[in-house]
Amino acid sequence: QVQLVESGGGLVQPGGSLRLSCVASGSIFRINDMGWYRQAPGKQRELGARITAGGNTKYADSVKGRFTISRHNFEKTIWLQMNSLKYEDTAVYYCNGDLVLRLFDQPRPYWGQGTQVTVSS
Repeated sequence: QVQLVESGGGLVQPGGSLRLSCVASGSIFRINDMGWYRQAPGKQRELGARITAGGNTKYADSVKGRFTISRHNFEKTIWLQMNSLKYEDTAVYYCNGDLVLRLFDQPRPYWGQGTQVTVSS
């Protein structure tokens, strides 16, 4: 069974840091782009950061300069280093990956179950 599993969420004070991890497991031929999305209460899910298999990155304006996305292709893992956290970063953070399960398959999006990040004093 293919799945993405996030970890690393929690409660942090404003200005603090957290590091999220996401590991893909199961029978996977190739992983294309991966990313972190977030959804705050009452709001739509939005992009936080994405990274290609080659390491090119894209960030939402709201997190540029504070968050860093990285990946290890062999370990099928991505991370999100979040620094200088603000109240408005409070959300459920979801890992996303475009996965190819077999050689001639088209890539399909997979999602993790989400991990809660709460920024509060």
